[in-house]
Amino acid sequence: MLDYRFPTALQMVLSVAMAEQLGKRSTSAILAYGLEANPSFIRKLMVPLTRDGIIVSTLGRTGSIHLGRPAGDITLRDIYTSVIEDKKLWASRPDVAPRCLVSANLCWYFKSIADEAEQASLNVLEKRTVADALAELKQRDTSNCEPLPDFEIEDLCKKSR
Repeated sequence: MLDYRFPTALQMVLSVAMAEQLGKRSTSAILAYGLEANPSFIRKLMVPLTRDGIIVSTLGRTGSIHLGRPAGDITLRDIYTSVIEDKKLWASRPDVAPRCLVSANLCWYFKSIADEAEQASLNVLEKRTVADALAELKQRDTSNCEPLPDFEIEDLCKKSR
């Protein structure tokens, strides 16, 4: 089963950073609309991101979501470890009866490879910040997308009905 928490959280944080640069407001409803994601999934991902100080949100009619610290201080590893928590990149098979050399030793062998691959992935993510990612997206943009219109929460709610 594919796990979409990290790419969705990354898109959320980058969207919040972009909105801040443009002086626009971010809300969970606006993020859900922009990501074409279930609003409850967005709110669920906001919990660990808020807990880890990656984003902060204010409640109420004029509430909004902001980065919890400067974009240059948030690494992609921070986002990944926040939303994935302790789930491993690859899971080994449960213990298998030791019927031969392979089945007797595959569990520890696979775990060592999975740990090495996970560490390599974390090292790559550690080298990139939200500011770097946003700058690269802008530099390599070929979308010719129109800017998102200024939505109010009420407008988004009407569109989803």
